[in-house]
Amino acid sequence: MGQGKHAFTFMGTAAGCGVPAFFCDCPACNEARLDPRARRGDCGVMVRGERTVLIDTPPDLRHQLLREDVRSIDELLYTHAHFDHLGGLGELEYLVQLVRKAPLPTYGSAEALEGVCTEFHYMTYCLDQHELAPFDQVELDGVRYTALPVTHAPGTYGYLIETADTRLFYASDTGKLPAETAERVRGVDIMALDATFWKRNWSPEAHHSVQECIEEGLGLDVGTLYLTHLAMHYDEPVTLAELETYLEQYEGRVKPAADGLTLAL
Repeated sequence: MGQGKHAFTFMGTAAGCGVPAFFCDCPACNEARLDPRARRGDCGVMVRGERTVLIDTPPDLRHQLLREDVRSIDELLYTHAHFDHLGGLGELEYLVQLVRKAPLPTYGSAEALEGVCTEFHYMTYCLDQHELAPFDQVELDGVRYTALPVTHAPGTYGYLIETADTRLFYASDTGKLPAETAERVRGVDIMALDATFWKRNWSPEAHHSVQECIEEGLGLDVGTLYLTHLAMHYDEPVTLAELETYLEQYEGRVKPAADGLTLAL
C-alpha cells in the first residue's frame, strides 16, 4: 500500500457542547464566533481510500459530511455510545434506504452496540452489527483497526489504525490509558488523544487535560501528537491563539487537531 492511498480526516474535534457553545460567552467561544479556524464540532473521524469508514456519528454529522463532500459511507466503527459520538446516526437512515439498500456494517463493543440499539431502536434494520471484543482486529479497505480499551465509559475503545506506512492511534475520550493499551500504541507515528480540559481536569477517570495529554503522549514516544476532544472553556477558557502559543515549546510535535484536517496514512 503506497503512501497517501488512505486519508484520515478529523470530522469534528470538540467535546460535547462544541466550540462555540451556544450558551457560552467565554473568550474561546467568542473567538470561534469570529474565526472559523477556532470552530469545532463534536468528535468523529473518517478514513477514506477506495471506501469510506466513519468512526462515530456525532450530532453534527450531516454538516461534516457536506463539508467533506462525502457521498457514500461503507462502514461504521464506534468508540462508545454517548450522545456526542452517536447522535448523528439518524442522518444515515435515508442513505441506507435510498442508496445502499442494504444494512451498513457497524462495529463496536457490546456496550456500544447496545447503546446504539437503545437510542436508535427504530434504525436497527439499517445496521449490520459486529461486536468487537477488546483487542479484536478488523480489516476494512486494506486498513487494520484494533479495538483497544480506554479509560472512559464501559466498553469504550480507541482504535489503532494501521496501513503499510503509518500507525495511528485515535482515542477521543479517555483518561490515562490502561497499561496494555499504552504498550500497544507506544511509538506510533501519530496519536490523536483526548485533551478535554485546560489545566484543571474535572474528571480524570474519563478525560485528560491538555497538559496530561501531552505528558502521556510524549511519554509514549509518539511521532506527532494531536490534541482532540477540546472543550476550550473548561476549567479556565483558552483561546486557540493562546493554545497555539503554548504549544510552540514542543516545536511542531504537539498540535491542536482541527475540523477538516486531513492526514495521509
